[in-house]
Amino acid sequence: MAEGFPWNDGDNVVTLADEFPSNQYPWMNLAERGVECRRVATVEGRVELAAIAQACDARTRLVSVSWVNFAHGWRNDLDAVAELAHERGALLFVDAIQALGIFPLDVRRTPVDFLAADGHKWLLGPEGAGLFYLRREHLDLLRPVGLGWNSVRQGNDYSRIELNVKSSAGRYEGGSYNMAGLLGLGASLELLGQYKTIEIAERVLSVTDDACARLTAFGAKVYSHRDPGHASGIVAFELPGRDSLAVKKQLLVHNVVVGCRAGRVRISPHAYTNSEDLERLLAGLAKIG
Repeated sequence: MAEGFPWNDGDNVVTLADEFPSNQYPWMNLAERGVECRRVATVEGRVELAAIAQACDARTRLVSVSWVNFAHGWRNDLDAVAELAHERGALLFVDAIQALGIFPLDVRRTPVDFLAADGHKWLLGPEGAGLFYLRREHLDLLRPVGLGWNSVRQGNDYSRIELNVKSSAGRYEGGSYNMAGLLGLGASLELLGQYKTIEIAERVLSVTDDACARLTAFGAKVYSHRDPGHASGIVAFELPGRDSLAVKKQLLVHNVVVGCRAGRVRISPHAYTNSEDLERLLAGLAKIG
């Protein structure tokens, strides 16, 4: 996206200040091409649409946000962000990795322009196999980068050298596929496809609501927003007076695996997480005081 987009000197891209690094560095790297990266401040991952709107101007070409914030779990309203971007003449890019697989998204209804996600999070696939989506109307807007034999229409005809790129998004796939990764991702998609996505979402939200209630009762401070429409599968919390990284390491001793993001403990329960798993977490926290 960053390298293939038709930027002009003086353009800008608007993103959020606490996005995952992969959704910041590519835009920041455009400075030498005269493109400004505007990073909008958030509060515990939460951002008001008015703040994004204020950062946009007539030279804003792209708004780039995560569907769900990786550290705090705030889930953005993609319909609202898309409407905001398009009203200002910009396009919308979505980093969907922390939501795709558990929350429904119909791109025929929600007009995101570009979307990308690796498969190793909520899609339950292996690392290094993911997806990229763009609206068909933008196919000729985005210049293919990293072309290879697999980018052209004649494909396997290696003796026919003509720069005739595919008339589909396959033009962005340069060489040989990550076959092992794609097989693993395919198996995960087949598994997830056995359930309605809305049912997975409801289950994940139920589990995380339960986790927030139990953690709060335990004495932890939960930072993730649970507002309807903005809650997600990510819960960030702290134990008062305890270093979160030390808590993570001590929980691992008790066979409880958590993350540590933005100085807080992060859990990411999927639909298969149950009450016993939450009890193991709380038992582990009790053991470390």
